[in-house]
Amino acid sequence: MSPLVYIVRHGETAWNVEYRLQGQADVPLNDEGRRQATANGLRLAQLIRNPEEFDFVASPMQRARSTMELIRAAMKLDPADYRTDPRLMEMSFGDWQGFTFAELEAQNPGSTRGRGPDKWDFVPPGKDAESYEMLLERVRPFFEELEQPTICVTHGGVIRTLFRMVAGLPKAEAARAGTPQDRVLRWEGKELEWL
Repeated sequence: MSPLVYIVRHGETAWNVEYRLQGQADVPLNDEGRRQATANGLRLAQLIRNPEEFDFVASPMQRARSTMELIRAAMKLDPADYRTDPRLMEMSFGDWQGFTFAELEAQNPGSTRGRGPDKWDFVPPGKDAESYEMLLERVRPFFEELEQPTICVTHGGVIRTLFRMVAGLPKAEAARAGTPQDRVLRWEGKELEWL
């Protein structure tokens, strides 16, 4: 049985606004992303009476670290007092990172067609590219090792793997699950709930 976990997707970036595939490109938060992170920190401060009982862990990518630091500041905690875990990094889009789907299609018509019918298991071209299934296998050990209440800042792809791993959503549904940047996901037992 998993401990109580609050999961936050990093705040918005300029690439999110442009629908550009970020993957493991290290893109910073924009002003809206910083506002979202602070608002999520204020929400967590209302939800959590004893933050010292929680482990705080983030993806090492700067958009996740900045989000965690803003969350902790909003909770009136030392912004730097958290750990990172590379398993929480976003899935790699390989050669597609940095592009929009429109740009990929303009360069190579039909190249993205295969992702539509099988978004969960599709692996983009390029070195180190991952499918959602590969990402799930990367992040599963991290979540299975949690022993205390945790606040986790990560990425949309990682959150989608939880909808498959915890809630048992079918692959196609999990791959398309919404991952808002202005809400907190509460995970307790087999329940996932956006707050």
